[in-house]
Amino acid sequence: MSRLASACLLAGMMTAASVGTAVAAEDTDRYAWLEDVTGDKPLSWVKEQNAKSEARLAQTPAFKQMETRIREVLDSDAKIPGVQKIGDYYYNFWKDQQHERGLWRRTTLAEYRKASPQWETVLDLDALNKAEGENWVWHGADCLRPDYSRCLIALSRGGADADVTREFDLANKTWIKDGFFRPESKGGLNWVDRDTVFVYTDFGAGTMTTSGYPRVAKLWKRGTPMASATVVYEGKPEDMYIAAMHDDTPGFERNLVSRTLAFYNNELYLRGDDGTLTKIDAPNSAEKGLHKQWL
Repeated sequence: MSRLASACLLAGMMTAASVGTAVAAEDTDRYAWLEDVTGDKPLSWVKEQNAKSEARLAQTPAFKQMETRIREVLDSDAKIPGVQKIGDYYYNFWKDQQHERGLWRRTTLAEYRKASPQWETVLDLDALNKAEGENWVWHGADCLRPDYSRCLIALSRGGADADVTREFDLANKTWIKDGFFRPESKGGLNWVDRDTVFVYTDFGAGTMTTSGYPRVAKLWKRGTPMASATVVYEGKPEDMYIAAMHDDTPGFERNLVSRTLAFYNNELYLRGDDGTLTKIDAPNSAEKGLHKQWL
């Protein structure tokens, strides 16, 4: 037998052996059943372990001291209120001892420069929860250029990954009756224009990835059923997350589709007016973002 043939035979035997070892390890892994992250049995086991940890740790003086200190920091009025400029105002989401779920509020630049700015409340989540009998947690707002009069606000129940999206009138500080609404699911909405959004969410059986995130992104027109929205991109079940978004930078408006295959493994596409997708030529391992003409 030639040296080349011997080498090939040895390589084949080693590959087969390694595959066999991997399969055997999987078969003997007594914790493999925990891979079912939404299953009743794994979740019950996790709750049991959490209860054991809490019983052992949460009653210790060190734990209570740490908990008290963290709460003092979170409730402190000395926190610097970070802001986001939306139109003529500067917006901040604020939580303290009196506002457990928080206030979305705004002020002017002149006020913000003062030691104690005067804030105008836009949305009080604690008041909303009381009125609706809910436990909404703030997941952010996406406001539409150029006048920023409409916003898409995401709220989750108790801080879960899944959330709802509701349309909000920023000028009148009220919810839009019969406005854009995305039912509770992992996913989101993204403005294209006043009457159009991208939506990626749970559209029904087969529309979520095996990771539990959106597999389908659609273009949704106001006044039409979400289910009838136009498919923009459909990923594979084994993909991690599919999303579509609009870049509203003046002079550089464009539509994008994001395909996340796994952690640190993603693709970004430009979507043409005719619906064609052009993949941006960059490594999948790179986190990609656009700013005007720059990648």
